[in-house]
Amino acid sequence: MTVRSILNEKGHDVQTIPPDATLRQAVELLAEKRIGAIVVTDAERRVVGIISERDCVRVIGLDGPTRLDDTVSQVMTSKVVTADGNESVHQIMEQMTAGRFRHLPVVQGGKLIGLVSIGDVVKHRLAEMERESTAMREYIMST
Repeated sequence: MTVRSILNEKGHDVQTIPPDATLRQAVELLAEKRIGAIVVTDAERRVVGIISERDCVRVIGLDGPTRLDDTVSQVMTSKVVTADGNESVHQIMEQMTAGRFRHLPVVQGGKLIGLVSIGDVVKHRLAEMERESTAMREYIMST
């Protein structure tokens, strides 16, 4: 199974924010949409960063609420690992586990086309395991 299969099931909607937005705007969007990360994109929808709840909590926890006036570009992770729609679910599981991140932007032709979370991956993998288990039970019962 591929990343594309996850996106086809969950959809391609992604919350984005420009790098010159404030951290306050990012926090409000995270809270309003009840999400864990926002992809930071430029005007052409190219990924330039990602900002997560963890990033916000770390910065505000260390420096206080005055950081809410900083720009997203000052706080975001700028070296973003991305995926291609053709990568396997196993490949991205390994990347996310090794990198210890929970959100993976999906790009095609250099532009953002979706976002996959670790929850999406786990849900997809559990459904896949259930299908395999059902197929095995049906095979055993038919012999």
